Amino acid sequence: MAVQLGKDLIELFRDSETVKVLATVDENGSPHAVVKQSIEPGEDGNLVHLELLESSRTGKNLLRSLWFGRKVSVTVIGKGGRSYQIKGRPVRSIIAGPVFRQNYEKIRERDPDADLAAVWIIEPEEVIDESFSVRLAEEKAAHPLTLHLDRIAVASEAGA
Repeated sequence: MAVQLGKDLIELFRDSETVKVLATVDENGSPHAVVKQSIEPGEDGNLVHLELLESSRTGKNLLRSLWFGRKVSVTVIGKGGRSYQIKGRPVRSIIAGPVFRQNYEKIRERDPDADLAAVWIIEPEEVIDESFSVRLAEEKAAHPLTLHLDRIAVASEAGA
């Protein structure tokens, strides 16, 4: 089931300083994670990844995920420690036609030596805020009695 990306997440994607990592798995289930700055939110709510290499491991893994309904993960890391993980499924690979041509021209404007192998459409299914402050609050709420011993000692010294 597709989920909508929030406005703040879309803005994070569009920030040129944001790092984007695409994680896939190979035929043996081994993870493959690479920085892919070419991932952007599409107008239809899906993620769009422009694959520049014809025989890349990422491309092969995305194709396998498309065939067998496997999930992939996109992590975006921005300023101030903002971090999100988007889990989703590749739903389409575009290798010809107007969408391909439009993206091919965009890539060539950025880098005249670059080629475009495919335009991948990834449908987001889950968005997880992985920012440390958010994760810390979730952990404290879920496990209020779990505390490192050094924190207990500091707390008792402060109260003494």
